[in-house]
Amino acid sequence: MAFKFSEAHIAEYFSQGFTVFRGILPPALMTDLRKVTDRGRELVRKEKGPQYQRFQPVCAYDIDQKPFENYRDLPELRDAIARVLSPKHTHGSLKYLGVLVEPADRPECTNWHRDWVHHNEPLTFDACPLDIFDLNNFNQINCALYEDGCTWVVPGSHFRKDLPAEETAFSGIPAAWPNLKDLSDAAAERAGLEYCRRMPGSQQLLLNAGDLAMYRNIMWHLGNYAPYRKRATLHDSAMTTEYIEWMNKVKVSAAKQPAKGTKS
Repeated sequence: MAFKFSEAHIAEYFSQGFTVFRGILPPALMTDLRKVTDRGRELVRKEKGPQYQRFQPVCAYDIDQKPFENYRDLPELRDAIARVLSPKHTHGSLKYLGVLVEPADRPECTNWHRDWVHHNEPLTFDACPLDIFDLNNFNQINCALYEDGCTWVVPGSHFRKDLPAEETAFSGIPAAWPNLKDLSDAAAERAGLEYCRRMPGSQQLLLNAGDLAMYRNIMWHLGNYAPYRKRATLHDSAMTTEYIEWMNKVKVSAAKQPAKGTKS
C-alpha cells in the first residue's frame, strides 16, 4: 500500500514528539539504498572497527551517492515534512546524512539522553541560546531499510523538562549506562533491554522496512542493538537554515573547549 499522509501525523508529532510515515520509501529505492549501505558498513568497519555503529556523513565515503540523492528528492517525503513542520525545513543533505548500522560482534546500548541537552554541557534547558521547544529546531529522522526496533523513546517528553523519576533513571552519563563488556552476549542483550525499560514511560519505536520516523531529538531516547539484527537506517534531520548555522557554531565552540580534567 502506498504511503498516504494524514492529519494524524501532525497531531502525533505535536503530542507525542514523533510520528511514523509508514511505507514511504518505494521498494526500488530501498533496494538501491541497501546496496550502497552494505558497502558503507564494510568501509566504516575497516576504518573504525567492527563495533562502530554509523557512517556519517555519507559524502565522506566512497559509495554511490545517487540513491541518497533520490531519497532526499522523494516528493512524498518532502511534502510530508513540509506539512508537519514547514516548507522551509529541508532534509537529506549529503553533508549531514548518516547511516546507522548494527555492531558486528557484541550487543551494545547507548545511554538514555536528550540530544544537545545531555551531550553538550553548556546547553541545558535554561542556558541554551536556541529555543529548545521551537519546532524549527531539533527535528531528527530515522528511515529504516530493514525492520528496526533499536530506538526507544519517552513519548511526550519533548515539551517539558526532566521529571524527578527520569532524573533518577538517568543519573548522569555514564553512571547509569549499562556496562556490558564483561557479560555473555545473551546476558549483555538482557541487560541492555532492562536498561531500556528502566526509564519511566519508555516505548520501543518499531519500524518496518521503508518506514520513516521523524522525532524531536530533545525528548528522551536511546539505541539498543544486537549483532544478529541487521540494521541500515538513514539518520537524518529536518533542518532550517537558522538551525544549521547555530548547530555549526555550537560544534565549533565545543571543539575549542578544553577536555575535561585539563586546564585551559
